[in-house]
Amino acid sequence: MSKCFKIPHEKRVTVYDNIIGKITGKSYTYEVFEALKDVTFNVKKGETLGIIGENGSGKSTILKIISGVLVADTGSVKVKGKMAPFLELGVGFQPELTAIENVYLYGAIMGMNHAEMDEKLNSIFEFAELDKFRDTKLKNYSSGMYARLAFATAISIDPDVLLIDEVLSVGDQSFQTKCHDKINEYKRNGKTIIFVSHSMEEVKKICNNCLMLSNGNIVSIGPTENVISDYLNAVNKKEVERLLNKYNDVQSAIEKNNADPSINWGSKEAKIVDIKFLNNHSESYIFQTGEKFLAKIKYKTNQRIEKPVFGVAIYRDDVHIAGPNTKFCEMAIDYIDDEGEIDFIIDELPLLDGSYQFSAAIYDNSCQHPYDHLHCAHGFSIKNLSVKNYGIFDIRGRWVLK
Repeated sequence: MSKCFKIPHEKRVTVYDNIIGKITGKSYTYEVFEALKDVTFNVKKGETLGIIGENGSGKSTILKIISGVLVADTGSVKVKGKMAPFLELGVGFQPELTAIENVYLYGAIMGMNHAEMDEKLNSIFEFAELDKFRDTKLKNYSSGMYARLAFATAISIDPDVLLIDEVLSVGDQSFQTKCHDKINEYKRNGKTIIFVSHSMEEVKKICNNCLMLSNGNIVSIGPTENVISDYLNAVNKKEVERLLNKYNDVQSAIEKNNADPSINWGSKEAKIVDIKFLNNHSESYIFQTGEKFLAKIKYKTNQRIEKPVFGVAIYRDDVHIAGPNTKFCEMAIDYIDDEGEIDFIIDELPLLDGSYQFSAAIYDNSCQHPYDHLHCAHGFSIKNLSVKNYGIFDIRGRWVLK
């Protein structure tokens, strides 16, 4: 199946806008956006299929076509059994109606009569933990209460096919656990599930197989582990390109003597000419917590520099989180002359997920006079699938209950 959208170049909403456009002779122009391009796949009964990809790759469009919200321009969709789309929780809910009235309304939208919904009413409010608020108007619900009612109502339909689009993060942690338990129950009961998410951990937990979309095309399909690996490789490749492009732009500006003075400064008797990052095996700009990190810093001097001090700094979101140098580490350097290289090594990188900026500098022995200082000119990222912690550092502590 394929699907295109027309994106207008100018806003024309009313009849008046169109009349004025005709009078002034302005043509109504637009560009065509291909959301899906000849996408073909099958999902067997009882299978759980994940769909992953970057924003705008076509994930939600697929679910909307399968559910009938959108119609494909070419191709067709065949679904066997009763289907429940969890595309947007609370579709059809009216804020001026009470919770009970909205439950009946949702049931009617899904093709269920009043008597059928009567049987499910108690279980819906019990699951949503909103029994005391049955007769409260939805406009007085908090966003969490609204989401819980919507999810509980949606799963009460007991469908054969579930379409889930990023809705398992509703409510608090306790309710999210209930949502996951319910999805796992559906899996055990042989329900067919198509699950769209940006959370690779969720996709791993829920899905047997997976497909990856990029610019409306299927670029990988198969076992979940393999497809997630393909996705992370593609994302990491783009991230590395971004980091290197930024660094190369800074280096180019330095060579042309028009670098931003807030990024590069110093008297230039010694210069940092290159910075590379490596892990245990090779050059890398994407690391995992606990992995070896090596910054290889190349320098060049135009005269002999006595007792220089090399330093680095690591930032995250403009917060200075580390700033070691050779003087602090009691590494005395008698002098440097001509060209050379110095490595800064962290055997087990303690940083958690995020984007980090990297500075490098050469100072005199007093650490007051900069020969060359590159401030946040380079960067690297930490991306983990297994390490679970909050904050910036992975602090390995122990718990003892007494």
